[in-house]
Amino acid sequence: MTNPIRTTSDVKFSHALTGPYLPTPGKVPGWPFQEMGRWKIDADGAADEWVQGLIEWRREHLIRIGFDDELYRRPELQWSQANFVHHLLMVEDRYFYDPDTGRYTVDRYLDDLEARLGTVDSVLLWYIYPNIGIDDRSQFDLVDALPGGIEGLKQAVADFHARGVKVFLPTMPWDNGTRPGEAPDWDRMAAIVAATGADGINGDTYSGVPLAFHKACEAAGGAVVLQPETTAQAGDHILSWNLQSWTKRVPDESIPTVLKLKWLEPRHIINIENRWSRARTNDLQHAFFNGVGYVAWENVFGFVNQFTPRDAETLRRVAMVQRFFAPLIVGPDWRPYERTLQAGIFASRFPGDGRTLWTLINRAEYAIDGDQLAVPHRASTTYFDVWNGVALDPRIDGDRAILTLDIAARGFGAILALDEGETVAGLDAFLAEMRARAATPLASISSTWSSAKQELVPIAPTARYADAPEGMVAIPAGEFDFAVHGIEIEGYAADGVDVQYPWEDSPRRHHRRCMAIQAFWIDRFPVTNAQFKAFLDASGYAPADGRNFLRHWQNGAPPAGWENKPVTWIAIEDARAYADWAGKRLPREWEWHYAAQGSDGRSYPWGDDWDEAAVPAPSLGRVMPEPADVDAHPAGASPFGVEDLVGNVWQWTDEYRDDRVRAAVLRGGSAYQPQTSHWYFPQAYRLDEHGKFLLMAPAKDRSAGIGFRCAADR
Repeated sequence: MTNPIRTTSDVKFSHALTGPYLPTPGKVPGWPFQEMGRWKIDADGAADEWVQGLIEWRREHLIRIGFDDELYRRPELQWSQANFVHHLLMVEDRYFYDPDTGRYTVDRYLDDLEARLGTVDSVLLWYIYPNIGIDDRSQFDLVDALPGGIEGLKQAVADFHARGVKVFLPTMPWDNGTRPGEAPDWDRMAAIVAATGADGINGDTYSGVPLAFHKACEAAGGAVVLQPETTAQAGDHILSWNLQSWTKRVPDESIPTVLKLKWLEPRHIINIENRWSRARTNDLQHAFFNGVGYVAWENVFGFVNQFTPRDAETLRRVAMVQRFFAPLIVGPDWRPYERTLQAGIFASRFPGDGRTLWTLINRAEYAIDGDQLAVPHRASTTYFDVWNGVALDPRIDGDRAILTLDIAARGFGAILALDEGETVAGLDAFLAEMRARAATPLASISSTWSSAKQELVPIAPTARYADAPEGMVAIPAGEFDFAVHGIEIEGYAADGVDVQYPWEDSPRRHHRRCMAIQAFWIDRFPVTNAQFKAFLDASGYAPADGRNFLRHWQNGAPPAGWENKPVTWIAIEDARAYADWAGKRLPREWEWHYAAQGSDGRSYPWGDDWDEAAVPAPSLGRVMPEPADVDAHPAGASPFGVEDLVGNVWQWTDEYRDDRVRAAVLRGGSAYQPQTSHWYFPQAYRLDEHGKFLLMAPAKDRSAGIGFRCAADR
């Protein structure tokens, strides 16, 4: 049967090309594909016809979408065509910012990445999700919340530029539930880009970043590279102004997949994103085969999914080849599915003037040695095994050169051919570096993954009080089932999500333990603005990082009528300072939980059924509501008489740390419930739920939605 892929007007063929991938050679578009029959498909035999059909389709399709390559030809934007290692950087990462010194530590961050993964071409500075929605600050307000505000961000961008690293900033169309602004997203984003000197915009959840962002940035001072998270729904016409894009994890089938937008425009670098993957070989093989990049993402919204040493070294070597030969890899005559000599080996050819690069991948689970390619040969052509950094001595068979090399199981190879007299600047040094790397086979490097182990931050005991301190409630010793789970939006139930209690061997979402609680005291109500004012007057406390400290106060005092409302806009460090001054401490999470629930496992402090009278009315508007007075809802009291535990403001409890992340456990939820998106920080009214709030610095951590109460020892 003739493969209908050659008939470009065929309905089945057109339908098959609506997604991000092209159909593989030998696979008839629109037909059922039997997994058990994959080995029967002769991809190599169908490749020539496949390529010719796709060339014809590409020519027609670019006309249909009105493709204009003007931006790809702009010199100031051509860096995007070598952006192969793109790193998502959470600003809360402990390697990026040091709250003790109040400084961004870009060099420390990059030194760590380069030591493990190799050169980084660009970073996406991520400062919005997952904390957005804890209060009414929008994605644009959160720039000002960063340490140093927009000037601090500008300096961080400059520090990356000093290391030759480009910087993307994020924008999110779903943020329509927080405080509104007066200008459209693209104008607000363009102003931030112009103020910071950023190089690109990443469109979170965008299926193609709208052209309006390009026009707004041009008007504000200069074009930037637009990079949507996906292109699945937008249509291929966005290729003209989205110079890069992401694609989600690619199929792990025996025949590798060609990425459609890269085929349409070889200068368009797609970055493969697979944030939850613990084994990245499939993605890295697809990046090598297609000549595209990779999103090197390890801190996934507080879940540390660090590269295994083997994957890290694989990324380094893949990117070294891609970066050195970038002009070939983005050349117009890329040929995927180059004919190979052995089953399981797939190759792409990237030709240029006087030179040709082939990238090879082994999709088999065993090593494949010997003859790999038979290529047209001209006298005096020289060949190099680029992956291993050595010259090749091919076997000449008439007008063909038979190229022989060993490719490890699920491994990589690369071959360079140079015409007579052709030279490549720096080639000898590059081959020497690849040769030194190849001396350590990838298979000999550890591929073991483990979750990041967390430690609970110690809380010093207080003096023991025999009599009740003012405003505190006695909680008797007792035993109860501490059962709680994290409400993070992403991460499923993977090892490493949420927090790691001292009795657990790794972080996980669901927790349960029968606990014996020592007697303690706890504040009947959250600390109020009036109480915090008394602390400041008596102690003279002034935080080293004063940005956003008591932001809602006026002239050094709470607004009139706010005296008995819970104090907010205080970081966990500020709360600890108050507690220390008062001879108290922050409660352990399980103490807060026990004080709220008692020993009967109830769902809410007052019982198992929701009671509207027990909490402030939820606010569904875009602007943060005023908190209720702490004593306004006595019906919400716990079995021990502790009040205002749920639904007014979140409350600080414990802090957990690993090498990359600091996070606080928040309890109780708040009245603020921004609408329009499920990506906002979720509420946790039920006593078997808690929130994990990523910590960066007091400036960013302070919020209108978080207060605290204190505990003391008995």
